[in-house]
Amino acid sequence: MNEDQDQGGDEALPTGASLQDAVQRLEARLLDGLPRLTRQEVADAAGVPLVVAEEMWRLLGFARVGDDDVAFTDADVEALRLTHDLMRLGVLDDDSQSALVRTWGRSFARLAEWQTSLMARVALEDARDPAEQLARFAEDVLPRIDQLQSYVWRRHLTSAAGRLLTSSGGARDAADAVQTQTVCFVDIVGYTARSRSLDESELVAWLEYFEDQCAGMSLDVGARIIKNIGDEVLLVADAPGPMVALALAMTARGEDEDDRFPRVRAGVATGEVVSRLGDVFGSTVNVAARLTSVSRPGRVLVDAGTHDALAPAEQPAGADDAPPYRFKRVRRISVKGFTRLAAWTVRPRSGG
Repeated sequence: MNEDQDQGGDEALPTGASLQDAVQRLEARLLDGLPRLTRQEVADAAGVPLVVAEEMWRLLGFARVGDDDVAFTDADVEALRLTHDLMRLGVLDDDSQSALVRTWGRSFARLAEWQTSLMARVALEDARDPAEQLARFAEDVLPRIDQLQSYVWRRHLTSAAGRLLTSSGGARDAADAVQTQTVCFVDIVGYTARSRSLDESELVAWLEYFEDQCAGMSLDVGARIIKNIGDEVLLVADAPGPMVALALAMTARGEDEDDRFPRVRAGVATGEVVSRLGDVFGSTVNVAARLTSVSRPGRVLVDAGTHDALAPAEQPAGADDAPPYRFKRVRRISVKGFTRLAAWTVRPRSGG
């Protein structure tokens, strides 16, 4: 390549100033304008004490700025007003405010990290003009993402309201956040060894496939994924039957050498569960986790609550009313937090 070609290529590259301008335009679109207010000015405009505003920003995970830093927009003023309104209406009280706002901050921070990676990829698709690509993303893509996120939230809110508020206990149980549910952990067998054999992109693709398949299979039986924890997924269902069927289906796929689904093991427990801010807690959750940790590859272990709910009607194989599962008692398990925990392996009745 000659000197003229080198110069021509350099001239075609974007300057730092042009990319910075594109980022500023993106910021202005996201925040309804460029920053023009200090911390105190935002609090004064919203009619909220500065100490309250600072606590909310801390819970949301926003970096602290100096007293004289111009870092806020009218969108921040409106957010503080809305927070004050929710407190006045009793939606946010002293007990729920910190937990709810902190959960918002963590959830949206993770979502923003992923979306920023997406923006970077889109911008770099045209290496000669990433600034223009970023501007196009801000103009054409972000409004659609914003609208879609609102839709997804509304659909999940509708589903949760229908599930919790129309349950046997109604609104009182929803407020108390304690319900009888079936909890399941599904753990990938040999994850550490497998992850070492894959490069970063292959590992991400493998885990995304696992998560996608778990999500689809869960929806098919009415179970819900609470969270993915690295090589493990936590699920809940309103009854033990569908959850056991799901766990058995997942382990069966993992044992099929022609199926991409990884080899897994599972633990299932049924009992009282505390639901809080999209997560679940309590002894039942801990039992399911402990059962998973001692379950053999390709096997499902269940606790006494799950066994008792599904086994009472057991009849000899071939009987008209024989249940679809058969159980085998295992020696009582001693694990962290539980001494002599009763457990059973469960298999499909047709499994022999």
